[in-house]
Amino acid sequence: MGLIVYYSSRSENTHRFVAKLGLRAARIPAGGADAFHICEPFVLVVPTYSGDGGKGAVPKQVIRFLNDAENRGRIRGVIAAGNSNFGETYGLAGDVISRKCQVPYLYRFELMGTEEDVANVKHGMERFWTREQL
Repeated sequence: MGLIVYYSSRSENTHRFVAKLGLRAARIPAGGADAFHICEPFVLVVPTYSGDGGKGAVPKQVIRFLNDAENRGRIRGVIAAGNSNFGETYGLAGDVISRKCQVPYLYRFELMGTEEDVANVKHGMERFWTREQL
């Protein structure tokens, strides 16, 4: 199965979610993401930051990571975390990355996700990577 690449802020919500998946994963460092390179296809899991009208929805570390053409060329899909209290900007980082990188927005979950979210993503990743191999 493919790799999960993720960014998690100090809240560690995204980290907790990815850990529950039990899949191979690599974490984008909080600092120094410029030198962080991935050498295989991956699905990105990213939290959404909700600024004024959605500005700043994608964490700066993720932007720097995806500004590297080789990293950007290996992304195959995106999963976003968010907080439904933010209404229209819930999971907005996934929309932004999906559109800019032209990859599918695979799933959206709230905060650190529920057990149902974990099961859905695990099952979905198995199906997704099987299709990717075809």
